[in-house]
Amino acid sequence: MSDPRISNLAKLLVHYSTKVQQGDKVLIWGFPLEPIAAPLVTEVFREILKAGGHPHYFIDLEDITYYFLAEASDAQLLEPNMLINYASKEMDVDIRLTGSSNLLRHTNIDPVKHKLVRQASSEITDRLFTRSAEGDLRWVATRYPCQSSAQAAEMSLPEYQDFFYSATYANSNDAIEKWKELGKNQEKLVTWLKGKEHVHLEGDGVDLTMSIKGRTFINCCGLVNMPDGEIFTGPVEETVEGKVKFSYPCIFAGIEVDGVELVFEKGKVVKASAEKNERYLLETINTDTGASFIGELGIGTNYQIDKFTRSMLFDEKMGGTIHLALGRGYPESGSKNKSAIHWDLLADMKDGGKITIDGELFYESGQFKI
Repeated sequence: MSDPRISNLAKLLVHYSTKVQQGDKVLIWGFPLEPIAAPLVTEVFREILKAGGHPHYFIDLEDITYYFLAEASDAQLLEPNMLINYASKEMDVDIRLTGSSNLLRHTNIDPVKHKLVRQASSEITDRLFTRSAEGDLRWVATRYPCQSSAQAAEMSLPEYQDFFYSATYANSNDAIEKWKELGKNQEKLVTWLKGKEHVHLEGDGVDLTMSIKGRTFINCCGLVNMPDGEIFTGPVEETVEGKVKFSYPCIFAGIEVDGVELVFEKGKVVKASAEKNERYLLETINTDTGASFIGELGIGTNYQIDKFTRSMLFDEKMGGTIHLALGRGYPESGSKNKSAIHWDLLADMKDGGKITIDGELFYESGQFKI
């Protein structure tokens, strides 16, 4: 018996998040996507057809990705993916699905190889970010609830499925209205933040200042990520000062880096350390010039997400947390930082954390105060 929540999720992705229209060229991109996720791919495909779009799909199996990283030469790693390059120019809509049977599949890959692949895709990434900011490309990312994700979140698969569909509101027949309501509530915060300049972040292991002068906070309510629930901006790049120790493991491309501490001067990371996988951290920060600067400051607003799951798609939205992204910022926020990476790093603010904006208390212990 099919799970109606899968169909609800597909409807959200196609008709709400990306608003597929008659004649749209739509890419369903699995990166990676195992066969177990076929029910979601099928439902998304069908909903695109109902909307009058033209569905295309590119499925990246995780074993293929592993062998590419493990066995390809440097020259092969530095060759951009021609299909994704073409899609980044031609597609109107990009629906990204992830469903992996092994979240730790790349743990033992040399960090330098990850860096080379990211450098190879830098131009493609830049094009995707630019087209999205200009409104020329609609995209959304989600995952399929697999056993590996349930294990990482320390849940049974049924528990994780309930958690997943609750966080996306796909367990509800009025999911679209719920996301619209969240958007209205967040718009009040975004409106208050217009014209503000100075930010001070304080918490356990966190003491950072930065400018947001001339920058824009973006209201995230299910139109790009699913689940969603955050507001974010791109701080003025050279203004970030201070230090931060991140509360949770920092996960990027399936690699878990624990105990990350960063020190910033004039916006740049001048000192970085980690208790686990420090070399990966250092190699990633060294990907390019922009990788050592902050491209995003985000505040999670989805209180349906109430525990760390080792999936940043969920964790960065968790109510009571903030995240900082090393690397590329979103042009629509005013960020000028460019990089082949965008790595979200998560800090808990629920126990006394504060955000002060232009001297006024904006947020404390995970709750907005304005």
